[in-house]
Amino acid sequence: MMEGRDFIITSLQPWDIEIGSTIKNTALEISKRNRVLYINTPLSVNELKKHSKVNEHRLASIKNKTGLIRKVNDNLWVADCPFFLFPVGKLPTAFLFDFVNKRNNVTLGKYIASVAHDLEFNDYIHLIDTDIYRSRYLKQIIKPAISIYYCRDFVINGPYWQKHGKRVEDALAASADIVLANSTYFAERFRKLNNNTHAIETGVNLDVYDGDKEYAVPQDISSIGHPIVGYVGSLTAMRLDIPLLEQIAWRCPTMNFVFVGPEDEAFKRSRLHECGNVHFLGQKSTDEVPAYINAFDVCINPQLVNDMTIGNYPLKADEYLAMGKPMVATVTHTMRDVFGAYTHLAEGCDDYVSALHKAVKEVGDDDLRKKRIAFARTHSWENSVKKIYCIIENYEAGLNQPHCGS
Repeated sequence: MMEGRDFIITSLQPWDIEIGSTIKNTALEISKRNRVLYINTPLSVNELKKHSKVNEHRLASIKNKTGLIRKVNDNLWVADCPFFLFPVGKLPTAFLFDFVNKRNNVTLGKYIASVAHDLEFNDYIHLIDTDIYRSRYLKQIIKPAISIYYCRDFVINGPYWQKHGKRVEDALAASADIVLANSTYFAERFRKLNNNTHAIETGVNLDVYDGDKEYAVPQDISSIGHPIVGYVGSLTAMRLDIPLLEQIAWRCPTMNFVFVGPEDEAFKRSRLHECGNVHFLGQKSTDEVPAYINAFDVCINPQLVNDMTIGNYPLKADEYLAMGKPMVATVTHTMRDVFGAYTHLAEGCDDYVSALHKAVKEVGDDDLRKKRIAFARTHSWENSVKKIYCIIENYEAGLNQPHCGS
């Protein structure tokens, strides 16, 4: 088990985001045995006017003109950058993009080096969490002992990344010492660029999602009739299949469909709001979510199948299974590859309706519940980080493509 090392993390995700996340949980797990410096995502000029909890510390750091270093625990620090960076996504040419983006990298790299020096970080491992643009040249600037690119999502499919994303991500992955991907689908792509690429599964917070724990039924779901088919997470038409949901809600009138999470405009305008058996309960805090999942009879993950979702690792699948719940999900590469033996997979409305009826019949089957929980527990954050340690140790020993199982 790796111990006493220094890690620096740069990420697309601000530390202060309210929901839980893979990179925050990974950072917290690493900090149990090693020191971690998490560089809070620098603000862009476009974000300066947005006053939110997510931006609070970063704005304060800029106003004070000095970096704010927060200590999260004995081994984990969060550094807020005292500067903003220039937005680069829409720059018209590759030459102009690279020029401005390199300047952003230099600004960020000098700050990272300064904080690392003050904290006496040495021979640090740099973990780049899908931070494609801001971290593109940091290997050259901060000169880590090991540079790791960690791809958790197909972000380059988004509008902001369309012009420069693929070219820059390919270059970043090719230059890294190690590439990590959270699905075999992504790993296959990156292995063409970097032979030292490894697929690792993410984890689930077993202290929060505990299928053996007693939970009080939340008041706003207590009057909804069973069986309850539930979904927890952001409700966005970019990832979820609204027409499919409208069809299965109409085809399954004896089931109540409950959605817990914030809605985008497409969901707010959808016909789901006209269905008497569909209930939107709004966004809940991370601590409240397990009680809602516990109140569901069946959980669903009705993803659209597109470039953004086909290879992603749905963390909610681990959360549902850790709570012991039957699950119905759209077939994707990862759902089939990782979760196929423990979930009902479906393509289209007919499959979903059939799978939902099968899943409802599994409610109360304690043997199946225990098997789901046992499987989810193999995806603990501890096991996920152990795989990262194993990959790093084998790289340092000169071994490529090692087996780093649970």
